[in-house]
Parts: sequence; structure tokens; C-alpha cells
Amino acid sequence: MNRAQMRTSAFAAVAVLAGSVLAACGGGTDSAGGNTGGGGGLENAKVAFLMPDLASTRYELQDKPLFEAKMKQLCPSCEVIYQNADSDAAKQQQQANSALAQGVKAIVIDPVDSAAAATIVKSAQSQQVPVIAYDRPIPSTPADYYISFDNEKIGAMIAQSLVDHLKAEKAEGGILQVNGSPTDAAAGLIKKGIHSAVDSSGFKLLAEYDTPDWQPEKAQTWVSGQITQFKDQIVGVVAANDGTGGGSIAAFKAAGVKVPPVTGNDAEVAAAQRIIAGDQYNTISKPIKIVAEASANVAWEFMQGKKPAGKSTLYNTPSELFVPTVVTTDNIKEVLFDSGIMKAAEVCAGEYAKGCEELGIK
Repeated sequence: MNRAQMRTSAFAAVAVLAGSVLAACGGGTDSAGGNTGGGGGLENAKVAFLMPDLASTRYELQDKPLFEAKMKQLCPSCEVIYQNADSDAAKQQQQANSALAQGVKAIVIDPVDSAAAATIVKSAQSQQVPVIAYDRPIPSTPADYYISFDNEKIGAMIAQSLVDHLKAEKAEGGILQVNGSPTDAAAGLIKKGIHSAVDSSGFKLLAEYDTPDWQPEKAQTWVSGQITQFKDQIVGVVAANDGTGGGSIAAFKAAGVKVPPVTGNDAEVAAAQRIIAGDQYNTISKPIKIVAEASANVAWEFMQGKKPAGKSTLYNTPSELFVPTVVTTDNIKEVLFDSGIMKAAEVCAGEYAKGCEELGIK
């Protein structure tokens, strides 16, 4: 073979190689480098949905099935790996490691411990797996996205609702503040919002408590001690969620004294029943369907190689924060029942039937 033939042969080989590389790179990807549609690398893809505890009933009954249903709609062949850490940060770390080992394309996580979850974020991102913080933020190490209701606004809304009610009733005395878990950054935001209303209310803040792991029993024990100390000085309790609110109410009932207005948050069925019965003053309706479906949409975008833009930024993380609704006896029928969030058959049985009838809930 002469030099001219050698050059021609070498050029042809390079051209064939280049064509092969282009063909390999060009098939089934979008402009961001991810797989398009549900085919290619996303066929049978996995996404992790890691929830924090069993103290709140919502995760098993609402968040999980709603997220799974939306992912099924977006990607019929995708698999959701669901785990609940049962308030154990180390367990959640193990669950995240297991999900990564199984090759998940994205992690949606509601952290048990917002600080400890930074390790999960770093580990996932080092493997090019995006992390969506769900309901609770991860302040120290930015996730790829954060989806939640506006927690600071939740705190301000439940507290202001209580303050307005106490003023309308011309109540005289002080308020107890029952916060959420000290390891939960969302609880910190709720706490900040509560203070924004209580501190300027004119009512004395008698005492406050950060409830470990949001446990209702621990809230009940603490409130019981405050009843012994402050007695009838307590005219209201701002509790950061329905679980701690339920624990607070149980403390007053166990002490055999009148239950003052108590707040909540999450619109659990038990909280709706307490409002109907007159035991709990308010809760917050933040339809889980909204955040569950939004997080599934964002996870799916990341899985396709896209980078969804946030509508706001919190803790240097692109975020979408939804605004909730305060629920009292004045609007419980409209917000929770007429909307279809709850069914009267599930709530109004037995001792709650009369209260439901009086509120027109059918």
C-alpha cells in the first residue's frame, strides 16, 4: 500500500469512528443530555421517596400514594422506592444509601434531621443524582430543589388566627407555645412565624417548648407541667402541628380543666374531629396532593436531564412554596369537605355526628 492509499484508509477509519460516536451520542437524549420521554435510559427507572416519621399519619395515608400515583402517570414503567425512617436520622441515611445503590435517578426526601440530611445531599450529588427536599428544607447544603408549603407563613397564620380569636373573646392571660422538632428546619420556620404573631400580640408568652421528633406524648407531658405551674393563666396554646395540638388538648383533659383554644397544622382527620367537637380551635389545610404532585413533576424533569427553575429561592435552593389555608369551624365545611379533601363518612361517625350536623357537614 502506497502513502496515498494509507492516508485514504486512515481517513476512512476516522470517519467511521466519528460516525459511530455521533450515532451513540445522538439517540434518545434531549438538549440537556437526559433521556427523552419514558424510553431509553428511563425505561424502568427508579426514584426514591424518603419520608421522616410515623408520628404524623399523613405520610403513609396521603404523601406516599399521591406521589406514587403521579409518578405512575408521568412514567408508567418507573418504580418508586418508598421508605419511612420512623424519626431515625441514621436509618434515613441507610435508606438513602440503599436507594443510591439501587441506581435511583432522583431522591425526594423529607428529612428527619435537616442538618444530618446534608450528608445525603452530598452523597447523592457526587453520583449525579438530584435531590428534591420535600416539606422540610436542608439549609446547610443546598438540595437541587425544595418543594413545600410556606412554613413561616403557616406559623404566622395559625398564631394570628388564635390571637385574633382571643382578642375577640376579650381573653386575659398568657399563651403557651408548643413548637416542633428542634432537628427539623421546617419546624424552625414555623416557630419563627409563630413568634411574629405572638410577640406583638399583647399576650404574655408564658413558656415554649421544642417537641423532640414532634411526638404528641412529649408535648402532652410538657403541657401538663405548664398547667400545674400556670393554671388558669393559660388562655391559649399555639401548637405547631395537629399531633402536638392533640397532645396539648389531652393534657388539659387529663388535668380535668377547661381546654383553651389550641392550634394545629396538617388538617389530619383527628384534628378535623377535634375542631368539630370544639376541642381544637384551628388547623392548616395544605392539600398534600399539591406538594406530592409538584415534587413528582420536578423529579421527572430532573430524571429527563432538565433543570427546573424555582419560583423563589430559600437557603440557596430553587424553591416552590405554596400558601395554605387556616381552618376553623367557620370554614371547615367549605375547605375540607366541599372541596373533597375529606369525606363526611370518614369523619362524622359516632360522637362527631351531632357536631357535623350542626355545621352542615354531610
